[in-house]
Amino acid sequence: MPEFVASLLAAAAFCLTLLALNALTRLLIQAHGAPPDLGESGFLQIGSALVVARVAYRRAPHRQID
Repeated sequence: MPEFVASLLAAAAFCLTLLALNALTRLLIQAHGAPPDLGESGFLQIGSALVVARVAYRRAPHRQID
């Protein structure tokens, strides 16, 4: 069960981070604060979301095997 919870937290962290980064990218493009070829769901956004998901997975509680 703890492995399921850790996976669920990592998936939630990935999705929320990707949504937030895509929204930030869209705002930056509309405000002309970013290059026009920087797109939503690009390598930068997905890579950052994967890093956050990995951190969330590592920090989630895991079962101790004795």
